[in-house]
Amino acid sequence: MTTRRLKMMSESRFKKNSISLILFCSLFFFCFISSAGAASSTSLPNTMLWSCYDVGSSGYVQASAIADAFSKNYGMKIRLVPSGTSIGRLMPLTGKKVDCGFLANEVYFAFEGIYDFATKAWGPQDLRVILAHPTTIAMATTKDSGIKTPADAKGKRFSFIPGAPTLNIKGEAFLAFAGLTWNDVQRVDFPSYGACLKALIEGKTDISVVSATASTMYELETSPRGLYWPPFPPEDKAGWERMVKIAPFLSPFLETVGAGISADKPVYLPAYRYPMITVYADTDADLVYALIKAMDESLPGYEKTHAVMPLWNIKDSGVPPADAPFHEGAIRYLKEKGVWKAEHDKWNNDRIEHFKKLKAAWGKALKEAEEKKVADDKFSDFWLNIRNSALGN
Repeated sequence: MTTRRLKMMSESRFKKNSISLILFCSLFFFCFISSAGAASSTSLPNTMLWSCYDVGSSGYVQASAIADAFSKNYGMKIRLVPSGTSIGRLMPLTGKKVDCGFLANEVYFAFEGIYDFATKAWGPQDLRVILAHPTTIAMATTKDSGIKTPADAKGKRFSFIPGAPTLNIKGEAFLAFAGLTWNDVQRVDFPSYGACLKALIEGKTDISVVSATASTMYELETSPRGLYWPPFPPEDKAGWERMVKIAPFLSPFLETVGAGISADKPVYLPAYRYPMITVYADTDADLVYALIKAMDESLPGYEKTHAVMPLWNIKDSGVPPADAPFHEGAIRYLKEKGVWKAEHDKWNNDRIEHFKKLKAAWGKALKEAEEKKVADDKFSDFWLNIRNSALGN
Protein backbone atom coordinates (compact mmCIF):
# COMPACT_ATOMS: atom_id res chain seq x y z
CA MET A 1 0.00 0.00 0.00
CA THR A 2 1.49 3.35 -1.03
CA THR A 3 2.33 6.11 1.41
CA ARG A 4 -0.10 8.44 -0.38
CA ARG A 5 -2.99 5.96 0.05
CA LEU A 6 -2.22 5.44 3.73
CA LYS A 7 -2.22 9.20 4.23
CA MET A 8 -5.60 9.54 2.49
CA MET A 9 -7.13 6.78 4.65
CA SER A 10 -5.76 8.40 7.79
CA GLU A 11 -7.22 11.76 6.83
CA SER A 12 -10.59 10.14 6.10
CA ARG A 13 -10.71 8.43 9.48
CA PHE A 14 -9.70 11.70 11.15
CA LYS A 15 -12.55 13.55 9.43
CA LYS A 16 -15.07 10.85 10.43
CA ASN A 17 -13.87 10.88 14.02
CA SER A 18 -13.94 14.68 14.08
CA ILE A 19 -17.52 14.74 12.78
CA SER A 20 -18.56 12.13 15.37
CA LEU A 21 -16.89 14.13 18.12
CA ILE A 22 -18.60 17.33 16.99
CA LEU A 23 -21.98 15.58 16.86
CA PHE A 24 -21.42 14.06 20.29
CA CYS A 25 -20.38 17.38 21.82
CA SER A 26 -23.32 19.15 20.19
CA LEU A 27 -25.74 16.56 21.52
CA PHE A 28 -24.19 16.72 24.98
CA PHE A 29 -24.31 20.53 24.94
CA PHE A 30 -27.97 20.50 23.79
CA CYS A 31 -28.96 18.06 26.53
CA PHE A 32 -27.06 20.07 29.10
CA ILE A 33 -28.68 23.32 28.03
CA SER A 34 -32.13 21.71 27.96
CA SER A 35 -31.63 20.25 31.40
CA ALA A 36 -30.18 23.46 32.77
CA GLY A 37 -32.99 25.42 31.15
CA ALA A 38 -35.62 23.33 32.93
CA ALA A 39 -33.92 23.80 36.26
CA SER A 40 -33.09 27.49 35.83
CA SER A 41 -36.61 28.36 34.65
CA THR A 42 -37.85 27.67 38.17
CA SER A 43 -34.69 27.43 40.32
CA LEU A 44 -36.19 24.27 41.75
CA PRO A 45 -34.27 21.07 42.48
CA ASN A 46 -34.53 18.25 39.95
CA THR A 47 -36.08 15.99 42.60
CA MET A 48 -38.59 16.86 45.32
CA LEU A 49 -40.58 14.96 47.96
CA TRP A 50 -44.04 16.10 49.05
CA SER A 51 -46.04 14.69 51.98
CA CYS A 52 -49.79 14.48 51.45
CA TYR A 53 -53.02 12.70 52.35
CA ASP A 54 -53.65 9.00 51.70
CA VAL A 55 -53.91 7.47 48.24
CA GLY A 56 -57.44 8.03 46.92
CA SER A 57 -58.05 11.23 48.87
CA SER A 58 -58.77 14.54 47.15
CA GLY A 59 -55.48 15.89 48.51
CA TYR A 60 -53.53 13.02 46.96
CA VAL A 61 -55.30 13.42 43.62
CA GLN A 62 -54.51 17.12 43.51
CA ALA A 63 -50.86 16.69 44.52
CA SER A 64 -50.47 13.95 41.88
CA ALA A 65 -51.87 16.17 39.12
CA ILE A 66 -49.54 19.02 40.05
CA ALA A 67 -46.53 16.69 40.28
CA ASP A 68 -47.33 15.36 36.81
CA ALA A 69 -47.48 18.90 35.40
CA PHE A 70 -44.13 19.75 37.00
CA SER A 71 -42.63 16.61 35.47
CA LYS A 72 -43.85 17.55 32.00
CA ASN A 73 -42.93 21.23 32.25
CA TYR A 74 -39.60 21.05 34.03
CA GLY A 75 -38.45 17.45 33.80
CA MET A 76 -38.61 17.16 37.60
CA LYS A 77 -39.03 13.94 39.54
CA ILE A 78 -41.51 14.32 42.40
CA ARG A 79 -42.31 11.54 44.85
CA LEU A 80 -45.40 11.76 47.04
CA VAL A 81 -45.22 10.55 50.64
CA PRO A 82 -48.83 9.80 51.67
CA SER A 83 -50.08 9.34 55.23
CA GLY A 84 -53.47 8.91 56.85
CA THR A 85 -52.62 10.85 60.04
CA SER A 86 -51.81 14.46 60.89
CA ILE A 87 -48.59 13.48 62.64
CA GLY A 88 -47.63 11.21 59.77
CA ARG A 89 -47.94 14.05 57.26
CA LEU A 90 -46.19 16.68 59.36
CA MET A 91 -43.35 14.60 60.83
CA PRO A 92 -41.46 14.29 57.51
CA LEU A 93 -41.66 18.07 57.10
CA THR A 94 -40.39 18.67 60.63
CA GLY A 95 -37.53 16.23 60.06
CA LYS A 96 -36.70 17.78 56.67
CA LYS A 97 -37.40 14.48 54.93
CA VAL A 98 -39.75 16.21 52.47
CA ASP A 99 -39.61 19.64 50.81
CA CYS A 100 -43.22 20.60 51.54
CA GLY A 101 -46.53 19.14 52.62
CA PHE A 102 -49.96 19.20 50.98
CA LEU A 103 -51.77 19.49 54.31
CA ALA A 104 -55.13 20.42 55.85
CA ASN A 105 -56.23 21.59 59.29
CA GLU A 106 -53.28 19.90 60.99
CA VAL A 107 -51.50 23.10 59.91
CA TYR A 108 -53.77 25.12 62.21
CA PHE A 109 -53.54 22.63 65.09
CA ALA A 110 -49.73 22.46 64.82
CA PHE A 111 -49.38 26.25 64.50
CA GLU A 112 -51.52 26.71 67.61
CA GLY A 113 -50.03 23.77 69.54
CA ILE A 114 -53.41 22.13 70.23
CA TYR A 115 -54.95 18.65 70.03
CA ASP A 116 -52.29 16.18 68.79
CA PHE A 117 -49.67 18.92 69.04
CA ALA A 118 -50.30 19.88 72.69
CA THR A 119 -47.48 17.61 73.85
CA LYS A 120 -43.89 18.18 74.95
CA ALA A 121 -42.70 16.64 71.69
CA TRP A 122 -44.52 19.25 69.61
CA GLY A 123 -45.97 22.52 70.83
CA PRO A 124 -46.58 25.48 68.48
CA GLN A 125 -44.95 24.96 65.09
CA ASP A 126 -43.74 27.97 63.08
CA LEU A 127 -45.35 26.94 59.82
CA ARG A 128 -45.94 28.96 56.68
CA VAL A 129 -48.27 28.54 53.72
CA ILE A 130 -47.22 28.89 50.08
CA LEU A 131 -50.63 28.41 48.48
CA ALA A 132 -53.91 27.40 50.12
CA HIS A 133 -56.61 25.82 47.94
CA PRO A 134 -60.13 26.93 48.99
CA THR A 135 -62.90 24.40 49.43
CA THR A 136 -66.25 24.55 51.21
CA ILE A 137 -67.58 22.64 54.17
CA ALA A 138 -70.82 23.32 56.00
CA MET A 139 -73.84 22.08 57.93
CA ALA A 140 -75.62 19.54 55.79
CA THR A 141 -79.18 18.96 56.92
CA THR A 142 -82.37 17.56 55.48
CA LYS A 143 -85.40 19.31 54.04
CA ASP A 144 -87.70 17.56 56.50
CA SER A 145 -85.68 18.75 59.52
CA GLY A 146 -87.15 22.25 59.43
CA ILE A 147 -83.67 23.76 59.63
CA LYS A 148 -83.36 26.79 57.38
CA THR A 149 -80.67 28.83 59.15
CA PRO A 150 -77.78 27.93 61.49
CA ALA A 151 -79.86 29.30 64.39
CA ASP A 152 -82.48 26.61 63.71
CA ALA A 153 -79.94 24.02 64.89
CA LYS A 154 -80.94 24.74 68.48
CA GLY A 155 -82.36 21.61 70.07
CA LYS A 156 -81.61 19.50 66.99
CA ARG A 157 -79.40 16.40 66.70
CA PHE A 158 -75.87 17.41 65.67
CA SER A 159 -73.27 14.81 64.61
CA PHE A 160 -69.99 14.63 66.54
CA ILE A 161 -66.98 12.38 65.87
CA PRO A 162 -64.77 11.73 68.93
CA GLY A 163 -61.13 11.95 67.91
CA ALA A 164 -61.83 14.05 64.80
CA PRO A 165 -61.00 17.64 65.89
CA THR A 166 -60.65 18.85 62.30
CA LEU A 167 -64.42 18.33 61.85
CA ASN A 168 -65.62 19.04 65.38
CA ILE A 169 -63.93 22.45 65.55
CA LYS A 170 -65.82 23.43 62.39
CA GLY A 171 -69.09 22.25 63.94
CA GLU A 172 -68.38 24.37 66.99
CA ALA A 173 -67.64 27.35 64.74
CA PHE A 174 -70.87 26.87 62.75
CA LEU A 175 -72.85 26.87 65.98
CA ALA A 176 -71.02 30.01 67.15
CA PHE A 177 -72.16 31.76 63.96
CA ALA A 178 -75.70 31.54 65.39
CA GLY A 179 -74.61 32.30 68.96
CA LEU A 180 -74.95 28.64 69.95
CA THR A 181 -72.67 26.05 71.58
CA TRP A 182 -72.66 22.26 71.88
CA ASN A 183 -74.84 22.72 74.98
CA ASP A 184 -77.64 24.07 72.76
CA VAL A 185 -77.90 20.96 70.57
CA GLN A 186 -78.32 17.22 71.03
CA ARG A 187 -74.81 15.91 70.36
CA VAL A 188 -74.91 12.52 68.65
CA ASP A 189 -71.59 10.63 68.48
CA PHE A 190 -70.57 8.60 65.43
CA PRO A 191 -67.41 6.54 64.87
CA SER A 192 -66.42 8.09 61.54
CA TYR A 193 -67.02 10.78 58.93
CA GLY A 194 -68.76 8.28 56.67
CA ALA A 195 -71.03 7.11 59.47
CA CYS A 196 -72.31 10.59 60.27
CA LEU A 197 -73.11 11.17 56.60
CA LYS A 198 -75.08 7.95 56.28
CA ALA A 199 -76.86 8.88 59.51
CA LEU A 200 -78.46 11.82 57.68
CA ILE A 201 -80.01 9.47 55.14
CA GLU A 202 -81.04 6.98 57.83
CA GLY A 203 -82.68 9.67 59.97
CA LYS A 204 -80.29 9.18 62.92
CA THR A 205 -79.13 12.81 62.97
CA ASP A 206 -80.29 16.19 61.71
CA ILE A 207 -76.96 17.93 61.02
CA SER A 208 -73.52 16.75 59.91
CA VAL A 209 -70.39 18.72 59.02
CA VAL A 210 -69.62 17.76 55.44
CA SER A 211 -68.10 18.85 52.14
CA ALA A 212 -70.59 20.01 49.51
CA THR A 213 -69.12 17.58 46.97
CA ALA A 214 -69.20 14.45 49.16
CA SER A 215 -70.73 11.58 47.17
CA THR A 216 -73.12 10.72 50.03
CA MET A 217 -74.69 14.18 49.72
CA TYR A 218 -75.79 13.44 46.16
CA GLU A 219 -77.45 10.32 47.53
CA LEU A 220 -79.15 12.35 50.26
CA GLU A 221 -80.33 14.90 47.71
CA THR A 222 -82.37 12.25 45.90
CA SER A 223 -83.57 10.50 49.07
CA PRO A 224 -87.04 11.03 50.64
CA ARG A 225 -85.47 13.26 53.33
CA GLY A 226 -83.87 15.61 50.80
CA LEU A 227 -80.82 17.85 51.26
CA TYR A 228 -80.57 21.43 52.46
CA TRP A 229 -77.57 23.69 53.09
CA PRO A 230 -78.26 26.47 55.65
CA PRO A 231 -76.49 29.57 54.26
CA PHE A 232 -73.82 31.59 56.05
CA PRO A 233 -74.30 35.03 54.46
CA PRO A 234 -71.27 37.34 54.56
CA GLU A 235 -73.62 40.21 55.46
CA ASP A 236 -73.99 38.72 58.93
CA LYS A 237 -70.86 40.40 60.25
CA ALA A 238 -71.53 39.51 63.88
CA GLY A 239 -72.07 35.86 63.01
CA TRP A 240 -68.83 35.66 61.06
CA GLU A 241 -66.95 37.45 63.83
CA ARG A 242 -68.10 34.79 66.29
CA MET A 243 -67.25 31.99 63.89
CA VAL A 244 -63.70 33.06 63.09
CA LYS A 245 -62.91 33.40 66.80
CA ILE A 246 -63.32 29.63 66.95
CA ALA A 247 -61.86 28.85 63.52
CA PRO A 248 -59.96 31.81 62.02
CA PHE A 249 -59.18 29.79 58.89
CA LEU A 250 -62.82 29.99 57.70
CA SER A 251 -64.15 32.58 55.24
CA PRO A 252 -67.36 33.12 53.22
CA PHE A 253 -67.49 31.60 49.74
CA LEU A 254 -70.26 31.56 47.14
CA GLU A 255 -70.35 27.87 46.24
CA THR A 256 -71.62 26.86 42.81
CA VAL A 257 -70.49 23.20 42.76
CA GLY A 258 -71.89 20.42 44.92
CA ALA A 259 -74.93 18.33 45.76
CA GLY A 260 -78.04 20.50 45.41
CA ILE A 261 -75.84 23.44 44.39
CA SER A 262 -75.23 24.92 40.96
CA ALA A 263 -74.40 28.17 39.22
CA ASP A 264 -78.18 28.78 39.08
CA LYS A 265 -78.61 27.83 42.75
CA PRO A 266 -75.48 29.06 44.54
CA VAL A 267 -75.21 29.26 48.31
CA TYR A 268 -72.82 31.06 50.66
CA LEU A 269 -70.94 28.44 52.67
CA PRO A 270 -67.86 28.57 54.91
CA ALA A 271 -64.65 27.89 53.02
CA TYR A 272 -61.44 26.53 54.45
CA ARG A 273 -58.17 25.55 52.82
CA TYR A 274 -57.39 22.04 51.63
CA PRO A 275 -54.82 21.21 50.67
CA MET A 276 -52.31 23.84 51.73
CA ILE A 277 -48.74 23.70 50.41
CA THR A 278 -46.91 24.10 53.69
CA VAL A 279 -43.31 24.66 54.83
CA TYR A 280 -41.57 26.00 57.92
CA ALA A 281 -40.86 29.72 58.29
CA ASP A 282 -37.10 29.18 57.91
CA THR A 283 -37.46 27.57 54.47
CA ASP A 284 -35.35 29.37 51.86
CA ALA A 285 -37.37 32.27 50.43
CA ASP A 286 -35.96 31.80 46.92
CA LEU A 287 -37.03 28.14 46.90
CA VAL A 288 -40.55 29.13 47.98
CA TYR A 289 -40.65 31.88 45.35
CA ALA A 290 -39.62 29.36 42.69
CA LEU A 291 -42.24 26.85 43.83
CA ILE A 292 -45.17 29.27 43.77
CA LYS A 293 -43.96 30.61 40.41
CA ALA A 294 -43.92 27.07 39.01
CA MET A 295 -47.40 26.44 40.45
CA ASP A 296 -48.70 29.56 38.73
CA GLU A 297 -47.00 28.93 35.39
CA SER A 298 -48.02 25.24 35.34
CA LEU A 299 -51.72 25.89 36.07
CA PRO A 300 -52.80 25.24 32.44
CA GLY A 301 -51.23 21.80 32.75
CA TYR A 302 -53.33 20.66 35.71
CA GLU A 303 -56.39 22.91 36.04
CA LYS A 304 -58.55 20.60 33.89
CA THR A 305 -57.65 17.36 35.69
CA HIS A 306 -60.40 17.79 38.31
CA ALA A 307 -63.35 20.13 38.90
CA VAL A 308 -61.66 21.72 41.94
CA MET A 309 -58.26 22.35 40.32
CA PRO A 310 -58.97 25.80 38.79
CA LEU A 311 -59.12 27.19 42.35
CA TRP A 312 -55.33 26.75 42.54
CA ASN A 313 -55.06 30.02 40.61
CA ILE A 314 -53.17 32.50 42.77
CA LYS A 315 -56.10 34.93 43.03
CA ASP A 316 -58.02 32.29 45.00
CA SER A 317 -55.28 30.24 46.68
CA GLY A 318 -52.76 33.04 47.22
CA VAL A 319 -54.72 35.20 49.69
CA PRO A 320 -55.73 34.85 53.37
CA PRO A 321 -57.18 33.48 55.47
CA ALA A 322 -55.30 30.23 55.87
CA ASP A 323 -54.26 28.02 58.78
CA ALA A 324 -50.86 29.73 59.13
CA PRO A 325 -49.23 32.91 57.78
CA PHE A 326 -48.06 32.99 54.18
CA HIS A 327 -44.32 32.58 53.57
CA GLU A 328 -42.26 35.64 52.66
CA GLY A 329 -41.10 34.00 49.41
CA ALA A 330 -44.70 33.44 48.35
CA ILE A 331 -45.69 36.98 49.30
CA ARG A 332 -42.87 38.38 47.16
CA TYR A 333 -44.26 36.61 44.08
CA LEU A 334 -47.88 37.46 44.90
CA LYS A 335 -46.97 41.15 45.23
CA GLU A 336 -45.22 41.06 41.85
CA LYS A 337 -48.42 39.67 40.33
CA GLY A 338 -50.59 42.31 42.01
CA VAL A 339 -52.50 39.74 44.06
CA TRP A 340 -51.23 40.57 47.56
CA LYS A 341 -52.79 43.72 49.06
CA ALA A 342 -52.32 45.82 52.20
CA GLU A 343 -55.16 44.05 54.01
CA HIS A 344 -53.42 40.74 53.38
CA ASP A 345 -50.25 42.10 54.98
CA LYS A 346 -52.26 43.08 58.04
CA TRP A 347 -53.77 39.61 58.38
CA ASN A 348 -50.38 37.96 57.93
CA ASN A 349 -48.62 40.21 60.43
CA ASP A 350 -51.38 39.67 62.99
CA ARG A 351 -50.92 35.90 62.72
CA ILE A 352 -47.15 36.21 63.09
CA GLU A 353 -47.59 38.34 66.23
CA HIS A 354 -50.09 35.77 67.49
CA PHE A 355 -47.44 33.07 67.08
CA LYS A 356 -44.93 35.09 69.08
CA LYS A 357 -47.36 35.03 72.00
CA LEU A 358 -47.76 31.28 71.58
CA LYS A 359 -44.00 30.68 71.60
CA ALA A 360 -43.54 32.80 74.72
CA ALA A 361 -46.34 30.88 76.44
CA TRP A 362 -44.80 27.57 75.31
CA GLY A 363 -41.45 28.47 76.81
CA LYS A 364 -43.18 29.37 80.06
CA ALA A 365 -45.14 26.09 80.06
CA LEU A 366 -42.01 23.97 79.56
CA LYS A 367 -40.13 25.78 82.30
CA GLU A 368 -42.95 25.63 84.84
CA ALA A 369 -43.76 22.01 83.97
CA GLU A 370 -40.19 21.06 84.77
CA GLU A 371 -40.15 23.05 88.00
CA LYS A 372 -43.49 21.62 89.13
CA LYS A 373 -42.67 18.12 87.84
CA VAL A 374 -45.85 17.93 85.76
CA ALA A 375 -46.41 14.38 84.49
CA ASP A 376 -46.41 13.83 80.74
CA ASP A 377 -50.05 12.71 80.74
CA LYS A 378 -51.02 15.95 82.54
CA PHE A 379 -48.89 18.25 80.43
CA SER A 380 -51.45 18.86 77.66
CA ASP A 381 -54.04 20.39 80.03
CA PHE A 382 -51.25 22.27 81.84
CA TRP A 383 -50.04 23.81 78.56
CA LEU A 384 -53.52 24.67 77.30
CA ASN A 385 -54.31 26.57 80.51
CA ILE A 386 -51.15 28.65 80.12
CA ARG A 387 -51.87 29.12 76.41
CA ASN A 388 -55.41 30.35 77.03
CA SER A 389 -54.22 32.79 79.69
CA ALA A 390 -51.56 34.18 77.36
CA LEU A 391 -54.13 34.72 74.59
CA GLY A 392 -56.73 36.18 76.92
CA ASN A 393 -59.16 33.30 76.35
